[in-house]
Amino acid sequence: MNYPEQLNPEVWPLVVYCLAVLALIVLMLSLSYFLGQKRRDPATDEPFESGIISQGSARLRISVAYYLVAILFIVFDLEAVYLFSWSVAFYETGLLGFIEATIFIVILLVGLIYLWRLGALEWGGEQKSLINRKNHQ
Repeated sequence: MNYPEQLNPEVWPLVVYCLAVLALIVLMLSLSYFLGQKRRDPATDEPFESGIISQGSARLRISVAYYLVAILFIVFDLEAVYLFSWSVAFYETGLLGFIEATIFIVILLVGLIYLWRLGALEWGGEQKSLINRKNHQ
């Protein structure tokens, strides 16, 4: 039976590493506290870069097109992640994995063509609606 008092010798390097990391954290924080700047500038508490005092409001209206591009980027970026992981395991998945990846790519291409035809990829252009407006008035 393994009691907590009897620590496995293989764990000692991890314990020493964790203690060294903790000691370095305490050392760096205490050195920065004692050696750091003591005076306060008016721009010290500003949340922006370089301590520059802000002028005006930071609240700007952003076009919906930015959000649409961000969502499309995330979707197709996830596609790249899945395809990269598939390519790493290409030989292990065999023909069935190749067929599944091909189906995945075809589905994404159909979605991309649909978005293109809908006008979702046009920046500032007129976009078609998903709903037929004649039937829903």
